[in-house]
Amino acid sequence: MCQSRSEECTFVQNPQRRKRRRAEDEDSPDATKPRSPDAERNIQAKPPINDYTSLPGPSLLKQTLGLQNRQHGQYLGQTSEYDVRLINLSPFNGRGEYVSTPGTLRRVSHHNHFLMKSESQAEIDDELANLDLVESIVQPHGRALVDLYFRIVHPSFPIMNKKVFLEKYERTYREFTPPILAAVYILALNWWSYTPELVNLPKPDTRKLEKLAPQMMSAVLNRPKLSTVQAGLLLLQRPDGDSWALTGQLVAVAQNLGLHLDCSNWKIPEWERSLRKRLAWGLFMQDKWGALIHGRPSLISLDNWSVTPVEARDFPESSEDDDDEEGSSDMETGHLTFINMISLTEILTDIVDTFFTLRATAKLSNERENAMTATLEKVKPIQLRLKDWHAKLPQCLAISETRARKLSPTGSLHLSYFAAEVTLHRAIIRFDTPSLDENLRSITRGAARMRFTSAIEMVNKLEPAHLQCFWYFSSKVNLAIIATFGSLLWATSDNTDEAEFYKSQLAEYRWTLRVSSKAAEFMKFTVGMLDSSPVFLKDSASKSSKTTTPAFPTTQEESTQDQNIFEANSGQEFSHDMYIVSNEVSPSIGTSTENAYGYEISTEATVSNHIDPRPNWADLTGNVNFTPGDIQDWSLDQLYNFENFQVAEDILANRRFIEEYDETGNNFAGF
Repeated sequence: MCQSRSEECTFVQNPQRRKRRRAEDEDSPDATKPRSPDAERNIQAKPPINDYTSLPGPSLLKQTLGLQNRQHGQYLGQTSEYDVRLINLSPFNGRGEYVSTPGTLRRVSHHNHFLMKSESQAEIDDELANLDLVESIVQPHGRALVDLYFRIVHPSFPIMNKKVFLEKYERTYREFTPPILAAVYILALNWWSYTPELVNLPKPDTRKLEKLAPQMMSAVLNRPKLSTVQAGLLLLQRPDGDSWALTGQLVAVAQNLGLHLDCSNWKIPEWERSLRKRLAWGLFMQDKWGALIHGRPSLISLDNWSVTPVEARDFPESSEDDDDEEGSSDMETGHLTFINMISLTEILTDIVDTFFTLRATAKLSNERENAMTATLEKVKPIQLRLKDWHAKLPQCLAISETRARKLSPTGSLHLSYFAAEVTLHRAIIRFDTPSLDENLRSITRGAARMRFTSAIEMVNKLEPAHLQCFWYFSSKVNLAIIATFGSLLWATSDNTDEAEFYKSQLAEYRWTLRVSSKAAEFMKFTVGMLDSSPVFLKDSASKSSKTTTPAFPTTQEESTQDQNIFEANSGQEFSHDMYIVSNEVSPSIGTSTENAYGYEISTEATVSNHIDPRPNWADLTGNVNFTPGDIQDWSLDQLYNFENFQVAEDILANRRFIEEYDETGNNFAGF
């Protein structure tokens, strides 16, 4: 800065003495080679870069808006004390900047402005100390962990620009903010054994980094950069890192950064426009799936969202940039997974907004005996969108498509699809009552059954290449949502045969997750939930006796026929005509159901030679007055850890548990 102003470089006071920590050699391909003392002193002694515009030589960071090193920007909204017409009267220079009293005004378009503020020396000192602390935990393996991150996580969760990150890292890790550096290291440590140079070395203590990360995030929330949102999203992807409170903070930070706006015509580097789009949609997915799994209102409103869709040109890397090392993720597959996950999230948004908001739930409940008819009318267009989404998936995203010695991120995508399907059918099943038209009830329950069994079949198809890859944060609870749906179908079964079928399917599901959890530990969550579920309580199981031949398909041929029907319809087992609501169900609908499943749902429970293994819900009288999401305030231990069902009955005394759920459609992860 002094050189650019032709001024003599002077110091007001001597620099404070600092304890020097050894960093790894970023410039060396050998990440485990310690940096020489001279090189260490040179990198630590580098003065802070206050403005990337003054960097000598070419740099991607020149003119960056959201990743300045010692500055942060705040978007000036339309109703703030700043008015666009008054701001535009300011004498902006050629870079679109005007130095004012509160900070530097930066104009990125005629209607969008930011206020850039410099950070204090105390904030800079604290940041450098935290960066040194983070690096000391992983040294001298920092560069190896960065490479691991971009090999495995980045391809399917591309919320950073690899070239920009590496440009900064080549100079010094001190150009980052502490949370983003810690987050990259934390996620990369999950694949420590995937680097031959690291596998036999002592692994850094991940818990130390995870303990520091929340404190470091708190320190930067009020002076945010794009890296603040990046760090938060990465920390939320940890198996046990999901936090609805942090998601809310990130949404607020993103609005301060203008991430909710269309930046297509802003005067910022092209790579940053693409980065902003990818990062914005990453946060959008975090909000919408977080709202689903927590049973909370979404924080992002579509009325204030103008981000354009992500396109292939928004990804700076291509298949040519694939890492050839064994155990890497495929770049093209990852990008397509990200794009299709965004479009699936948009459908999920409509599902939740249509059926699970407070207003929507109350409106449908007020329909009373016409609630199922009103629900199906709303379901049909969304079901068609899901069918179309599944049918248009590129072949490379099929669950069976994996590449030799490559990790595949498609398992998370397909699991999310079935979680969306199940959520849609939960909206239908909650109005399933014995008084419903018999044919219509047969269709709706048959469709629900096929969604459930197809979801289990998909989980059965997961290979090590899927299990070891990066999974989106919601995957852990998405598996549980499928289990809850199956348990709900079990609890509302019409007869013992149907109940035993769902119990058998849930047992198979639990077994698959148990053996798969050795490679994907997040699956243990659902295993534990099912272990404590009323479906598998000992006293419940002891009540069942020898049953007659179930009406469900039992032979391999019949099961295969069902699966072929499922695949032929691109994941949708029924014609969309099943959602046409009228006073009389057409014979063709009944025929298609009969052909697809080969059974009829009896309207009366079989009592001879059977003892119903389900709990006696009639004893649970009274009312439940939950609002959507209230059940989430219970701990999972309280919700599922009943040694026998009598404990549950004591807790839920005088409450019609399942009946009230069906009538009001409370959105909770219940039995």
